[in-house]
Amino acid sequence: MPSPAPYSLAGSRASAQPREAAFYRDPYRFYDAVHAEAPTFFWENYDHWCFAGFDEVNGLLRDKRFGRQILHLMSREALGMPPPKPHTAAFDLTEKHSLLTLEPPAHTRLRKLVNRAFVSRNVEQLRPRIARLANELIDGFEADGGTELLRAFATPVPAIVIAEMLGLPAEMAMQLVSWSNRMVAMYMFGVTYETELDANQASIEFMDYVRRTMDERRRQPREDLLTHMLTSEVDGEKLSEEEVISTTILLLNAGHEATVHTTGNGIKAILESGLDPRALFADDAQTEATVEECLRFDAPLHMFTRYALQDVTLAGGRSFRQGETVGLMLAAANRDPRKFAAANRFDPFRADGQNLSFGAGIHFCIGAPLARLEMQVAMKTLFERLPRLRLAGEPQYRNIYHFHGLERLDVSW
Repeated sequence: MPSPAPYSLAGSRASAQPREAAFYRDPYRFYDAVHAEAPTFFWENYDHWCFAGFDEVNGLLRDKRFGRQILHLMSREALGMPPPKPHTAAFDLTEKHSLLTLEPPAHTRLRKLVNRAFVSRNVEQLRPRIARLANELIDGFEADGGTELLRAFATPVPAIVIAEMLGLPAEMAMQLVSWSNRMVAMYMFGVTYETELDANQASIEFMDYVRRTMDERRRQPREDLLTHMLTSEVDGEKLSEEEVISTTILLLNAGHEATVHTTGNGIKAILESGLDPRALFADDAQTEATVEECLRFDAPLHMFTRYALQDVTLAGGRSFRQGETVGLMLAAANRDPRKFAAANRFDPFRADGQNLSFGAGIHFCIGAPLARLEMQVAMKTLFERLPRLRLAGEPQYRNIYHFHGLERLDVSW
């Protein structure tokens, strides 16, 4: 007998607890229901409207009437927001100048400065380094006959690559990941006071480390991204220290988080599919298609929110007041049956392989070319080196709904 659905849906109103294991381990049952009954729905647990259709999410990500920031237009009092919490002041400071939350013109200025490092032609130069790193990591565990693949492989590859791009030592990568994981816990549904304290302490430690490194670069500049942010000008202005710290932490956090999740989720999907990995990575074009299907099939980020920057009435007639929040369901959009044939089937040979996993519009993920390259090189290398790779236990997802990734991925060969 199938287990009861971990959600309820009545008309266009839904209830689903993001912290319940039955939900966060498989939110796709919920997405199937909303696609069938109400692709635009009010999620009572979050207290805002959500959009699950591909075209709707794609359009709203590009709609400049919605943005990531609202306090430049409305006060906390008008929005009904509580005052800032003193015990999360450090965490809030790391977010203050984040590319993820800024709107133009501040967003345009910051993005212009760091974008050059992440364009495809510059990222492509990292291919040999990524391949060498992937092979070195596999060398370290190949003789063991099995490993927990997230910690041994999926996490170190992107963490080391982004650290080195910024000019930080590879041996610091896992400490950076630890700080990042503690900070990302702030995006969980129903965050506890203890989690807030821990995330704030991680923010203090992370900022202190970045400040010390910035002081070193001022004394001894290098050919790295951190030096570039400290010395370059945009429209005749240099970035402030706070802007450099926020951007560095964002790049380090975002530079590995989504890639780790997609790599783990993708390897799980491949191993569960029964498909021959040799066919999935037969050439560059098929390798790219396989990675795109991994991104579509089990996305790393499931919901991204926007504020209505003005009173808005959408084409379908639904209206939002300035300051209202909407949820854009990236992973649900990637499984929209109106957009994809057999949307719930992992099919790296499909011809309709678009996805919204990196967003769209002005907040499209700046690191998308790097993430794609890391996954293409690392996953192809892994399956070539370990052709007998198989699951050695039931993969378990982490209890963070927004960031959909595995807790463990035990494999053997």
